[in-house]
Amino acid sequence: MRTKHLVRGLIVSALLFLPGPLLAAIQLTPVVSGLSNPLFVGNARDGSNRLFIVQQGGIIKVLQPGSSTPTVFLDIHTKMVTSGEQGLLGLAFHPQYALPGNGRFFVYYTRVGDGTLVLAEYRVSSDPNVASPTETVLLTIPHPTNTNHNGGMLAFGADGYLYIGVGDGGSANDPPNNAQNINQLLGKILRIDVDHPDKATGTSYSSPPDNPFFGATPGRDEIFAVGMRNPWRFSFDRLTNQQWVGDVGQGDREEVDTPIVNGGNYGWRVYEGFRCTNNDPTLCNPNNYIFPIFEYTHVNGRCSITGGYVYRGSLGTLPSGTYVYGDYCTGEIFTWNGSAQILVLDSTMNISSFGEDEAGELYVVGLGGTVSRIESASACSYSIAPSSQSAPSAGIKKGVVTVTTADGCGWTATSNATWIHLTSGASGIGGGTVAYSVDANTSASGRVGTMTIAGQTFTVTQSGGTGGCTNSISPMQATFPAAGGTGTVAVTAAMGCDWTAVSNATWITITGGASGSGNGTVAYSVGASTSASGRTGTMTVAGQTFTVTQSGTTATCTYSISPTQQAFTATGGTGTVAVTAGMGCNWTAVSNATWITISSGASGSGKGKMTYSVDANTSGSARTGTMTIATKTFTVTQ
Repeated sequence: MRTKHLVRGLIVSALLFLPGPLLAAIQLTPVVSGLSNPLFVGNARDGSNRLFIVQQGGIIKVLQPGSSTPTVFLDIHTKMVTSGEQGLLGLAFHPQYALPGNGRFFVYYTRVGDGTLVLAEYRVSSDPNVASPTETVLLTIPHPTNTNHNGGMLAFGADGYLYIGVGDGGSANDPPNNAQNINQLLGKILRIDVDHPDKATGTSYSSPPDNPFFGATPGRDEIFAVGMRNPWRFSFDRLTNQQWVGDVGQGDREEVDTPIVNGGNYGWRVYEGFRCTNNDPTLCNPNNYIFPIFEYTHVNGRCSITGGYVYRGSLGTLPSGTYVYGDYCTGEIFTWNGSAQILVLDSTMNISSFGEDEAGELYVVGLGGTVSRIESASACSYSIAPSSQSAPSAGIKKGVVTVTTADGCGWTATSNATWIHLTSGASGIGGGTVAYSVDANTSASGRVGTMTIAGQTFTVTQSGGTGGCTNSISPMQATFPAAGGTGTVAVTAAMGCDWTAVSNATWITITGGASGSGNGTVAYSVGASTSASGRTGTMTVAGQTFTVTQSGTTATCTYSISPTQQAFTATGGTGTVAVTAGMGCNWTAVSNATWITISSGASGSGKGKMTYSVDANTSGSARTGTMTIATKTFTVTQ
């Protein structure tokens, strides 16, 4: 973490910060205020839905669900120095915290007197809302010279090990080069096993044997990754277990590193983000380092990243898989969607941390004394149709559930049964559809499973037995004049056998009976044809193909284009071709050369135009290509 008075650069960001029209609008809903320098909020994953708030001065508070008044869980303020970036900096609960006899949690702080970094273990008392004051120190890291760059984030990975983010020791440009020194714990991501003490060394923890410098390998056993400046907040994606680290930069740029790999070197002090710092110019070989997934520069007052979380909440506040982070100095909250950084909210707070509750919803911590929940800017309500489905023992190849909600309201879909599979629509914003399949049931017994879609329960009831469904339709085909018309198809199917009807042609529209179970009827309409040529289209009804043949109009269509040819220089360019045709006469445009691209007007009816582009010619030879436009040949020479 940086304090606000640090230098703010004026370098333009290497990545464009975009506004967020494709994301649900968000707002910050206050949860608690009046805190003293809060630095973190988290949960114990014990089913209590409580929030635990870390205050820099050495107090952890616990907030009950629905309450706005936290109480003291642990007070160890006498153990630490709390000026500047020092204080109580991290908190993590053991993965089995809720099990009887466990109740273990871990804190990270700067020790009073000498600023040494301390990792210590505590346990909950007989009162679940009060911790025992008994401390067990696991690890100390000397930090003697400077008060900044302490790191402090703690989190357990899916492997059950405790990960620790440690700063480089402070000052500017890491004068001792701690971050690259494998014999120093400063400037690293550490990984330790808190469940198995090391009898050989007498420590209350051990190092996993697959750590990169374990045992006889030179370097400290505890190190997992090197090259960090001040990793101020990291997290693990609760779905993929991938680690995301926000690493605070020097004077130019902030970065996010992911994934964090065993033995990875993330560059500092040789690189700051993607830029060589020239602290060690002979070492600036990009092949030796892992670069950030993205960075941003100190433009518009931005100066210090606060790492966040990948959103996996159940309320659909943001699209699932969106990484949320912020800038301490500006109070801006951003998201990363895999290709761009998006500014979603500009607050007035100094963002000291983000946090996650048991349901995966995210929180923002303001150093001025607040914790707020990230929520949709407008209340979102959801409905699904249908809400249940019967499936035969043979299963369902494709079922569809429609989600109805307001624009900007996000949602997710999850299967709660191993035999029900999401095939598309696992998340969305606004109205949408979810497609799924149901496996065949080879058991003689029926079964019931569910999906959670936009917070609603969708129930699938499947019959038992090994029999399958056979369906038939009547008629199998129909003929229509150019004027179009309507028709019906009868479906014959056994009771409990589900079926759907889908049009495979844009001019055939299903008007009734798009799905059913057992016997039923599908109604459809055929649009008028303005083409002189006849056409054939199909519908897939209950797994069978229904064919529609329609005659064309009697009009004779003639076409002309202008111009009929065009010459281009080697640099390429763009052009337009006008099409002249009678009303109702359809036409298409097709490029016959890979270096000629149709930009618009690939088809039309009557008069129209199409536009195209011609690639630059990098060869030493001229070339000629054609397009077929309204049955006419258009020639391009370059």
